[in-house]
Amino acid sequence: MTNNFAVAAAAGSLRSSVRADAVLPHVWTQEGVAVETQFTGAHLLHMAVAACVLNDLYREAANLRVQLTGVRVDAEGSFDTESWRSTGITYRVRVDQQGGSEGALAALINAVDEVAEIPRALRTGLEVTRVE
Repeated sequence: MTNNFAVAAAAGSLRSSVRADAVLPHVWTQEGVAVETQFTGAHLLHMAVAACVLNDLYREAANLRVQLTGVRVDAEGSFDTESWRSTGITYRVRVDQQGGSEGALAALINAVDEVAEIPRALRTGLEVTRVE
């Protein structure tokens, strides 16, 4: 048996496109990031992916001089609920920008897919160890 655990994070002009279950401060957006999620471990894992990608879009946009007015990242995935093994995580990016070309926006999104720390760590298969 599997279940799907979907989350969304949005900021700027796209912030109102999500149900704000939580609002978190964010260095690049005055109003913060609205998060649509439930409080389960599976949702929080997917939220880590969405939040990392959102944050890195703003960071890399500043480096590439791309003016973002809004970002929304949806992340979801399933788990086998008997073993709780993830079946994988997918994410979708929606961006509003001021000026700039579609090519620059595509390059930004591709660059973030390469550098976003949480997705990179999960892709390599990280170790989680309890310490006493």
